[in-house]
Amino acid sequence: MSLTVVKEVERKVTRVGNSLGVTFPQEVLELLGIRQGDEVRFEIVNGQVTIKKKTNIKLPKGIDEEFLEQMNDMINEYDKTFKNLVDR
Repeated sequence: MSLTVVKEVERKVTRVGNSLGVTFPQEVLELLGIRQGDEVRFEIVNGQVTIKKKTNIKLPKGIDEEFLEQMNDMINEYDKTFKNLVDR
């Protein structure tokens, strides 16, 4: 039997110039491996938001980052279908 530990941390939304922003607790930054200046990526799926550190990879010549992101989105969307095809 595995133990699941849930910790909740709350933050207020504040105005930053003409935008709104939220600060991250240090423990969240450490868990995600995020440091000042890093970029983050927000994934929104079925009303759930996931925050990840954006990884910078060196793309092969001729491969566009936007194309790669679209391919990644498609793979994530059809992951279960692809896995079911392997089992056939």
